[in-house]
Amino acid sequence: MSRYTIYIACIAVACFAIVIASLFSTGPARKNAGAAIASKNIAAPVAGAAFAGSPRIVPKDAWKAPDDATIPVGKTGDAIRYGRELLAHTAKYFGPKGSIATITNGMNCQNCHPAAGTRLFGNNFAGFISGYPKLSNRSGKFEQPAERIAECFERSLAGKVPDTTGKEVQAILAYMKWLGKSVGKGQKLFGNATEKLPFMDYAADPAKGKIVFVAKCRSCHGANGEGTLAPDKISYINPPLWGKHSYNDGAGMYRLTNFAGFVKNNMPFGATYQNPQLTDAEAWNVAAFVNSQPRPHKDQHRDWANLKKKPIDLPFGPYADNFSEKQHKFGPFKPIKYKQIKLTNSKS
Repeated sequence: MSRYTIYIACIAVACFAIVIASLFSTGPARKNAGAAIASKNIAAPVAGAAFAGSPRIVPKDAWKAPDDATIPVGKTGDAIRYGRELLAHTAKYFGPKGSIATITNGMNCQNCHPAAGTRLFGNNFAGFISGYPKLSNRSGKFEQPAERIAECFERSLAGKVPDTTGKEVQAILAYMKWLGKSVGKGQKLFGNATEKLPFMDYAADPAKGKIVFVAKCRSCHGANGEGTLAPDKISYINPPLWGKHSYNDGAGMYRLTNFAGFVKNNMPFGATYQNPQLTDAEAWNVAAFVNSQPRPHKDQHRDWANLKKKPIDLPFGPYADNFSEKQHKFGPFKPIKYKQIKLTNSKS
């Protein structure tokens, strides 16, 4: 055997020994890391969850808002532009110092529908018009799109309903019709409404959510969730998240599944679907914190006559199941969802 062959053999043995040693050393390290996580009561990753810092891919066929160049000329185009203006600066026209009426809390529609309802998973209006008329499980009747807008004024804007046949509501409808002009009835759209985050196996924690709020939300929304008023004192640069000027407990944002999905893709400032800044757990927890704070109440005793179709995250009874209001508000939601499916599929 030559010296060269012996030399190569020695190197191979040494490399093999290093690999074996590294395997044995990383095993206990991984176990210790797992123990550390368990000792700090840190939740295990949710299956299918997307995490902050992990870029996500938008499909090529995802919905995109039409180009402004496609807005027609004349009265129709003027109505579309006016409708967008009303959504972007609602308080200017309907807020406490509104030029048309003083019937809302001072928030703008685009506080909950960013960029006038054009963002992916930002409560966009892509499929709004094509989805109506439709049976509302909440009211129990067939609704026209104008009626749904009226509900937003009553709930998200904690105010009164404007004339649905008037110029302003009709302009908003014109804008939404233009926005969703390429969307067919029943068409599935990527990025529509808010993202439905995977359910956690435990309840969302308001205390942990407060930590997230202080670190990442307080600078814009205020220490007491009061929002940031614009210099003109007419509207908010950043909306109030609770208190008398925020959405009431009948709004869609008061449901944790909606709020968590919205926050994941739009908050804090700069976050998008492609580049979220919060983990799923942080989104759930901060939603729980915000929605545990005081806000205006809306009488909802006539809502959801069919209890089997009542959303699982509405914290107001009665229910078709035996879960508590607290669990319906903060979760865990998996057992409630399972029970709802079972009840819906039952013949009784």
